[in-house]
Amino acid sequence: MSDKISGLISKTGASLASLVKVALMSRGASSSISEGKGRELVIMGNGPSLRKTIDENSGWLLSHDLMAVNFAALTPDFMNLRPRYYILADGHFFNGITKDNNVKKLWETFRCVSWDMTLLIPGKFRHLAAPLLMDSRNIRLRRFNLTPVEGFSTLTHFLIDNGLGMPRPRNVLIPAIIEGIRLGYKKIYLCGADHSWTKTLDVDNENFVISIQPHFYQDSEEEHKRVRETYKGLRLHDVLGSMTIAFRSYWEIADYASKNQIEIINATPSSMIDAFPRITL
Repeated sequence: MSDKISGLISKTGASLASLVKVALMSRGASSSISEGKGRELVIMGNGPSLRKTIDENSGWLLSHDLMAVNFAALTPDFMNLRPRYYILADGHFFNGITKDNNVKKLWETFRCVSWDMTLLIPGKFRHLAAPLLMDSRNIRLRRFNLTPVEGFSTLTHFLIDNGLGMPRPRNVLIPAIIEGIRLGYKKIYLCGADHSWTKTLDVDNENFVISIQPHFYQDSEEEHKRVRETYKGLRLHDVLGSMTIAFRSYWEIADYASKNQIEIINATPSSMIDAFPRITL
């Protein structure tokens, strides 16, 4: 009984906190639409396994609507796969254009897109993104709220339905899945979602946490340096706690998907995500 009361109090507090965050942070998300109705979406994370998936299953990928993330556009595969959607969530992609050559190249690549593509971005960065795409006739912007919501599922599901929040977005795949659902897709595959972070986690002789997250492409030394700076000063329990948040968010998404008759299928070999059923391509 004590545990039940404690859990009830905790969820009540989390729900109230979520409402406050929504009131302060959530602004002008694009509405839910049904353009994905009757179609299947593949969300391509940038994990190392995506290389094998592209090389061995490109025909399967091209038979689906695709969503790419982060720096995927800087690879030759981007122009071949021609994803229908592209999502950015980290503020670095909007604030780092004058400081990071990779970010600058990313936006230059977007302006060269020759097919219809929807770029999904946090609403709070719309004023930064829109001017960068003024010369592009093929990209449309779709906004979402990164507001993290927790508490009673009745409340959190309502907030997700209305684009006001989502499970804590520790990783870009979390908003990618939520936005895939809000685009009307009832069947979503995950590829390149290795999430094998714990395998590359280390602490050096100066007690600096090192987390090298390999991708299906080769990161530049500039990007490695940026990641090292990002992790500088972080403590190991903070990094592990952040990973815990991501894996918990996937279970919250799985619960939401189940209640809305949505299939999320993990097609990533050796993925560490344990929330979704798996297939082998």
